Amino acid sequence: MSSSRARKTYHHGDLRQALVQAGLELARAGGPEAVVLREATRRAGVAPNAAYRHFANREALFGAVRAAALGALARAIEQEMDAARGIEDAAQRSRALLAAVGRGYLGFAQAETGWFRSAFAWGAYDVEVAPDAAHTASMGLNPFELLGYALDAMRDAGVLAAERRPGAEFLAWSAVHGMALLMIDGPLRHAPPPMRQVLALRLLDMVEKGL
Repeated sequence: MSSSRARKTYHHGDLRQALVQAGLELARAGGPEAVVLREATRRAGVAPNAAYRHFANREALFGAVRAAALGALARAIEQEMDAARGIEDAAQRSRALLAAVGRGYLGFAQAETGWFRSAFAWGAYDVEVAPDAAHTASMGLNPFELLGYALDAMRDAGVLAAERRPGAEFLAWSAVHGMALLMIDGPLRHAPPPMRQVLALRLLDMVEKGL
């Protein structure tokens, strides 16, 4: 893309979104370390200096990419939750919602590993993601809040004792996140899909019963 065409294309502020999209493509293929400002500008078809009107540095771009990855995870979870919300019985619905959050989380980790790693990157890539609609879906909740929503439904339905609700999201999250890491980076990364599916269902059942 020529510089004149780039100026015309991005003249109304589309460049920021084009850079985020380029960053998402990089993250999808290579995880957080692949998100490099210069490469994002190259893919967007503009000179490197043009990016600084929107992102002061690589960390700023990565923050936007991370927020978008969290948004994609929220959408994946909501898709799993859609069927559960139609269940009439409150107790069954709440259990189905919790299982849906776990399925969406584990499915996303395996299907979009680069985005998953970017969403939960730490160390040199641990940038703050301020509250922003970019990392939520239609319900306006981020992935962690969607888990809280399911747990609140269990409490309200009498499935989860009120005194056991505080902090329950951290217990459930740690179990499912640990399984996700085993599946993408650990000994389960070479396991056949049917085995992973069975283990995921057993884990989600264990989490519910443990709560």
